Amino acid sequence: MRLLYNRQIITKEIKMAIQTAAEWRKSKIKEDQIAKYLNPDGSDFINDAQIEQKIASHVNPDKGRIREILQKSLSIATLDPDETAMLLNVRDPDLWSEMESTASLIKKKVYDKRIVHFAPLYLSTTCVNNCAYCGLRAENESINRGVLTIEQVQQEIEVLAGTIGHKRLIVVYAEHPRSDVDYMAETLQAIYDVKVPTKTGGYGAIRRVNVNGAPLSVEDFHRLNQVGIGTYQIFQETYHKATYAKMHPKNTLKGHYHWRLYAMHRALEAGIDDVGIGALFGLYDWKFEVMALLAHAWELENKFGIGPHTISFPRIEPAENTSFAETSSYTVSDADIRKIITVIRLSVPYTGMILTAREDAAMRKSLIPLGITQTDASSKVGLGAYHDYANPDQVSERQQFILGDTRSLDEVVRELGKLGYITSFCTAGYRCGRTGQCIMDLLRTGAEGKFCKLNAVITYREWLDDFASEETKVIGEPIIQREIEEIRQKMPSFYDTFIEQYNRTAKGERDIYF
Repeated sequence: MRLLYNRQIITKEIKMAIQTAAEWRKSKIKEDQIAKYLNPDGSDFINDAQIEQKIASHVNPDKGRIREILQKSLSIATLDPDETAMLLNVRDPDLWSEMESTASLIKKKVYDKRIVHFAPLYLSTTCVNNCAYCGLRAENESINRGVLTIEQVQQEIEVLAGTIGHKRLIVVYAEHPRSDVDYMAETLQAIYDVKVPTKTGGYGAIRRVNVNGAPLSVEDFHRLNQVGIGTYQIFQETYHKATYAKMHPKNTLKGHYHWRLYAMHRALEAGIDDVGIGALFGLYDWKFEVMALLAHAWELENKFGIGPHTISFPRIEPAENTSFAETSSYTVSDADIRKIITVIRLSVPYTGMILTAREDAAMRKSLIPLGITQTDASSKVGLGAYHDYANPDQVSERQQFILGDTRSLDEVVRELGKLGYITSFCTAGYRCGRTGQCIMDLLRTGAEGKFCKLNAVITYREWLDDFASEETKVIGEPIIQREIEEIRQKMPSFYDTFIEQYNRTAKGERDIYF
């Protein structure tokens, strides 16, 4: 299989792309789609000086006030900037323990004991940008690059859906003419089209494809929405303007701060209901980035009535021929990442929170109880790496960064079961219209958790029968029985219909949902 381009050819192509980046930038960036959202004076919703001032002005917050803020979080109300700044400045270990306990309660209140699983799938690694921290930066000649063909995409899905049992993906596209919106639309459709027979007589398939890609115009976002994507995810990387400029050269598309900052506005304007935001922690002060993420959530709520569907908080990781992770003066410690997750859960209590395999297994186990709702497993971030499944090793020159947790989905599901969590493979809400404003209202009231609980049990049953090892089934069966009993006791009006659908699934029917 000819997966990767010849390095000399691809290096020449990248250099040519960089030389013509200014022209391509003119065709890609539509200033009128930014200007409509700017303040009258041309400023945006991230006020660096104001954020720094709020953090500095709330040192040594009163314990009583902090406990009032925790009660507000428990009501599933978004905190304001002053309240978040107070949380960030807590120093008392006992108060932090209260904050962590409250974060855990919020997660259970909104999302119950469910953890949603997905896998990342890189479809292209050829990029015109030159981000200082990224292994895929254009000037990094140590990386082998490529763009998967449709056939290669299908081969990846055959493993993900047919061997591992994933139902949802986050597909990743680098920014390059070879992976533009036409390629994105074609590959998304190809992913949905793959059906792989299972041992039960059913089939494995990807039912929801989320996208991590470059900022697009309203027109291009609209086109992808017609294909049927899930969440569109874009990380600002760093919201701090001076740091952003330092990390992203002006002669690249990513060097345009406002084009990226207002991408979620354009996606929502184009009809994509669910958007995901995040920051790459380690580029600038983590307290600033948390405040900026909250500002972004508030901005989306104020403009569109809905906040981010998910928030991610990756820490910068080592990458091939890229020393930035080792030299950054803003490295985030294990203790600080706990604080980041806790404060985000408290500040934006309705949002889904994604913890990826950048973190190692032990760290993920310790962080999940703080309010995590989604994790990946069986993850590979090398181009074509799933089809090359016989080789479990990471190949640094083929991937954007080095993963911390490469355990199989079966191992991760089994560990979560031992911790009392049920793995959900549900994608029903997105196909039933429970997205955007609808999902936000349901999450804030706790109603969405009821639908998700029912569907979690059904999809867990399906995955255990089709893909789980015997060892994992032993752990999973008591979880199933516990959840069924809770449904019987707490949701009696749904129970008869639920048990009928559950029994159909146990007999081999697939993709049944509420």
